[in-house]
Amino acid sequence: MMAHSEVSLQAALDWLKPRLRETPEVALILGSGLGALAESVSAAIEVPVQEIPGYPTPTVSGHAGRLVFGRLEGCRVVVLQGRLHCYEGYPPQTVTLPVRLVHALGARSLIVTNAAGGLNPHFRPGMLMLIADHINAAFRNPLVGQLDDSCLHMRGAPDMAQPYDLSWLAIAEAVALRLGIPIRRGVYLWTLGPSYETKAEIRMYRRMGADAVGMSTVPEVLQARKLGMKVLGISTITNMAAGLHSGPLTHEEVLQVGLQVRNQLERLIRGILYQQSAKKF
Repeated sequence: MMAHSEVSLQAALDWLKPRLRETPEVALILGSGLGALAESVSAAIEVPVQEIPGYPTPTVSGHAGRLVFGRLEGCRVVVLQGRLHCYEGYPPQTVTLPVRLVHALGARSLIVTNAAGGLNPHFRPGMLMLIADHINAAFRNPLVGQLDDSCLHMRGAPDMAQPYDLSWLAIAEAVALRLGIPIRRGVYLWTLGPSYETKAEIRMYRRMGADAVGMSTVPEVLQARKLGMKVLGISTITNMAAGLHSGPLTHEEVLQVGLQVRNQLERLIRGILYQQSAKKF
C-alpha cells in the first residue's frame, strides 16, 4: 500500500504535468519575506498551491503559497513561493513533499533560502550567509520510513558529509565578490519552533558551532540529498538571536529585514543561475 504522502505526490504530478510548457531544471525555495524573486521569472506559469490536489497549504505570514514555473537567467526554474514548516503541525514527510514533487517534475538542483537569527558575533542583520553545513537540533528526519531493502542497495541513507555543493559555494562567493555583496559561510542550526530560542539555548548552540539558527531548510536538504539533488543554501540574517539582540524579537522584524535585503539576494541568485546556465547544468 502506498503511503498517503506518495498518493498526494502522484495526484499533484498528474494535475501539474499537463499544465506545464517545459520541465524545470532548478528549484528555488524562498523563505520568509523573500518571495519577490518569483516576480522576476519570465514566461511564468503561476500555480496557487491550493489548486494542486494533495498539496499542503502554508499558514505562515510571508509565505504566499504559489509555484511559479518559467525562466530565470536562462535556466528553467520552479520557484516555491512559500514553504511548509514542522511547527505548523505538518510531519517532516509532508514538509518535504514539495521537494519530491519538483524532483519528479525534472529538477535536479535546489537553491533553498531562509530567514535566520545570527549567532556569530561578527554577523549583522541584513547580511547573507552561505550555508556550509547544518545541525539538526529539531531531531526530526523526513527520510524515516523511506529506506526499504531496495533503496539500501541504491541511494538509501544519503551521505551528509557534504550536504551543500562545494562548487556552488565557490560560484556564489565569486558572484558575491563581483557584485560587491557582503557574504560569509556558516553553519545553520534547525530548531523545531515555533517559539524563538532562550538565551541559554543560544549559548548552547554557539558552543555547538552554529553561526545561525532557524526553523526550516534542513528537512528539505535531507530530502533533496536523498534524491541526489545538488543543493545550495543561503540564509538572510534578519536579526541577532536572544542575548545578542536588543529588545523583543518579532516575526514582523524578520519580514522587514528580509524586504531590505531582497535586492541583494535576488542579484546573487541571478548571478549564480547565470553562471550555472553557462555550464548547461
